[in-house]
Amino acid sequence: MGTQLMDTPLAQLPVAAIDFESAGAAPGETDCPVQIGIVRAESLFAEAECFTSYIHCARPVRWSAAKVHGITTDMLHDAPTFTELWPRIRQLLSGCVVVGHNPATEIRFLSTFPGHGFGPWLDTLALARKALPTLKDHSLGKVCAAMSITPQVDALVPGKCWHDALYDAAGSLELLRALTRGLQMESAPLRGLTFALSD
Repeated sequence: MGTQLMDTPLAQLPVAAIDFESAGAAPGETDCPVQIGIVRAESLFAEAECFTSYIHCARPVRWSAAKVHGITTDMLHDAPTFTELWPRIRQLLSGCVVVGHNPATEIRFLSTFPGHGFGPWLDTLALARKALPTLKDHSLGKVCAAMSITPQVDALVPGKCWHDALYDAAGSLELLRALTRGLQMESAPLRGLTFALSD
């Protein structure tokens, strides 16, 4: 992990929250992304830049996945490929802390492009579990509701809802902002959150 970012106070961190929605996969199948959302801010509380796109997928979206996020195979016919989107993704994720709520899927999909060097990764699920240990459900929507910050997510990404990739990315960013403020960690260095960080 970059020493410079690790020593940066949280309020000054350049951050990019990311989320993917996927086609879904049966056992033995390889999943593929069908939508990406990225919300980047040059410091944690600065104005954010939003990017979202559907992603062309070589196989049909499974019914079980479409039921969750509402994205169908027909909606992806004219969408750009993951490779075509890569230059923009690389631009938005470079040189910052990459934020996600249990970002295992995001890390896995980005491994399609080895050696990209993104990170460190900050997991807002790990943060939420640490900050709100008595909350029974730490899913992103439930945590944002418990902290009364869903209106901030709505304001950042109007007209969308949970399980839209951009809305979920915005939810992760707003959750990190709320936890940083609520725990008065604005001046704390990133290295103080090692329990929620990965390469």
